[in-house]
Amino acid sequence: MTELELPEPNSLRIVQAPQAINEKRLERVDFLIVVLPPTHTESALADLPYADRMRAALRRSRALSAVPAVRLGLPNQRNTGTSLAVLPKDASTFQYLTLARKLIADALSVNPTNIAVAAPGLPEASVKRVMEAMAAAAMAAAFEMPTFKSSPPQRSRFRNLNLLGHGERMQLDRTNAEAVGNNMARWLTALPPNQLAVNVYVDLVRRLARSHGWKLRFHDERALKKSGAGAFLAVGQASKNPDSGIVHLRYEPANRTPGRPRLALVGKGICFDTGGVNLKPFRGMLDMHHDMQGSAVALGTLLALSELEVDYPIDCWLALSENQIGPGAYKSHDVVTACNGTTIEVIHTDAEGRMVLADTLALAARRKPGVIIDFATLTGTCVTALTTRYSGVFTNQPKLDGLLRSAGSGSGERVWTFPLDDDFDEDLESKLADVRQCDIGSDGDHIHAARFLKRFVPDNIPWIHVDMAAGNRKGGLGHIPTEVIGFGVRFAVHLLQTEGLLDRAGD
Repeated sequence: MTELELPEPNSLRIVQAPQAINEKRLERVDFLIVVLPPTHTESALADLPYADRMRAALRRSRALSAVPAVRLGLPNQRNTGTSLAVLPKDASTFQYLTLARKLIADALSVNPTNIAVAAPGLPEASVKRVMEAMAAAAMAAAFEMPTFKSSPPQRSRFRNLNLLGHGERMQLDRTNAEAVGNNMARWLTALPPNQLAVNVYVDLVRRLARSHGWKLRFHDERALKKSGAGAFLAVGQASKNPDSGIVHLRYEPANRTPGRPRLALVGKGICFDTGGVNLKPFRGMLDMHHDMQGSAVALGTLLALSELEVDYPIDCWLALSENQIGPGAYKSHDVVTACNGTTIEVIHTDAEGRMVLADTLALAARRKPGVIIDFATLTGTCVTALTTRYSGVFTNQPKLDGLLRSAGSGSGERVWTFPLDDDFDEDLESKLADVRQCDIGSDGDHIHAARFLKRFVPDNIPWIHVDMAAGNRKGGLGHIPTEVIGFGVRFAVHLLQTEGLLDRAGD
């Protein structure tokens, strides 16, 4: 197999121009997106070229009870395509991002080189939210996902996004950093399992570490045996390649602010999950190369924060393995010992994610970080509870519940907090060991999984567990147009940079 090349950086050029669109500027635009206020919609068009034509299109759309968006062509020399959309009243960040995804997709259907965005008639704050959402959606849409076709599809011509008439220049550094991290997470997750074997994944991460100045240590199976990481090692027992291990990446800021605590990011990286002895059925196994998405999001978050040159140190732990079948596979009622001394009775071999995370969380906690955040496509019950529109979050610090929901709302990557009460442990009591890996039934498995993982993080370390129910969604979600969402990068950056998680968690 040839060496897998890392994805090319986004070539999209974003141009900000405070001036409104005019006929001269319109001749350089292949497609124009106009976002209008929910009230006084037609009057907001007054200063735009071909305003009468746009008003007529809006009236026809309303007469036909069409959705509050309409496509038309303009009679200029370039025949500029145009979408008119009405912003929902009191729109949330998620609604801004969703509208942006749909409008960018509509524009890209004509394969333009230059797209322009205008938001006449909206308050300045709303204009900036529209422009940021459009930039985020464009960066996601312009990114090229992996393909292995013998005749690759024609590359998109989209090269320039023009944000027009928004007043003072906006700072889009964070939007760009979040896009870089999310694009990396989606690209890794979309790779087929024979292309992203564990050893290939480790090699890709090594190359990323060299290019970004991160320190890297790989805890291979031999090292993990010395550490007593029996929970992690049990999962990979049946793999024909003994290459499972835990990648530990370290980002050290050039200018660390005194007193800033260390952040730990942890990700589940099961590169393929058969279910083990408790074999998954066909449909359940079909996309199980996506079961490493938690590790990709942890890595993408590290990448985004590095791009922003944050002033606090970061440890990133990637738990990389496969859950295969074979004579050596772990099985029900095996008892294994994790590296913190906890003995675990195995109940279901398809609950492997919590096994690899148990030892990884325990190792991460040894460095005494100020906060641990883990990401995992962990349980089907979380999808049942929330669908694929939200992800579930848990924390050992109940005072952080409101902060987590606020970060979900503010970032547009929505989350819902679940309980973590002590009495759920009754369902995990074992006659053989300290704890059962899971309950025999599936009711509340997302809560049981979180209670299980909580045993491997000391109570004095604030810990947040993200069960990524929204990791994959057909048709996309928010500003992301692909089925692989890479949910969590934008949420985590908002949680840390806007909500001030590191400072709040230490209060």
